[in-house]
Amino acid sequence: MQQHFVADLEEIRRRAREHTESGALTAGYKADSKAVVDMLNEALATEIVCVLRYKRHYFMAQGLAAESVAQEFLEHANEEMDHADRIANRIVQLGGQPDLNPKGLSERSSSEYVEGNDLKEMIKEDLVAERIAIDIYREAIAFVNEEDPTTRRLLEDILAKEEEHAEDMASLIAKIDKPS
Repeated sequence: MQQHFVADLEEIRRRAREHTESGALTAGYKADSKAVVDMLNEALATEIVCVLRYKRHYFMAQGLAAESVAQEFLEHANEEMDHADRIANRIVQLGGQPDLNPKGLSERSSSEYVEGNDLKEMIKEDLVAERIAIDIYREAIAFVNEEDPTTRRLLEDILAKEEEHAEDMASLIAKIDKPS
């Protein structure tokens, strides 16, 4: 006789037929979905602010090293937009609504929108924003913990990319600071 890894398959099947309007949010979901959606909306605002800052830096980059740095800014802007899209999709899966209202966007964001006056300052501000995002995502991962493994994996993926972005910005600063 083959055993199932689930304790009561019939009970799972029965529960799956209840509250089908909730989509992927089943009775087995352990987290507080409203709290997770609120946290994800803050992360969404942070990603949108980062997209806007990186795009501005892309267009405003000037100087000797500007071309390669501008391309890095553009790449990061696109990756931050991908993060925002993935977060918005997860919010919808959890029965929430992505808050993309520009009014109050900067207040909902963990990172600040700092323009920077020159290339080095822009890079530094992007590095600071990435470092903020890294700590915020670590806290968000701890917040959802084992209660919401799908959101945790999403946040872990984004965290890894934010760490890569921070390293990229630190490397760019080191190159600019290195005497010729």
